[in-house]
Amino acid sequence: MNDHYFNALERKIDQLLDHCHRLEQENQRLRSQETQLKDERARLLQLNDQTRSKVESMIQRLKALEQNA
Repeated sequence: MNDHYFNALERKIDQLLDHCHRLEQENQRLRSQETQLKDERARLLQLNDQTRSKVESMIQRLKALEQNA
């Protein structure tokens, strides 16, 4: 085997290592984004439940006012 072959192989290994490093960074970024989105979803679901409860309460009060009128 000659030096040209080993140099080409070394370049390919370096490219592969760089690619792996980029994929690891992207994976970490995506996991972080997933965590943030899950947290936001939980917060929005809680807000939705609170809003639904308030609307149901207002409807009940309106029905009570209607019956008293």
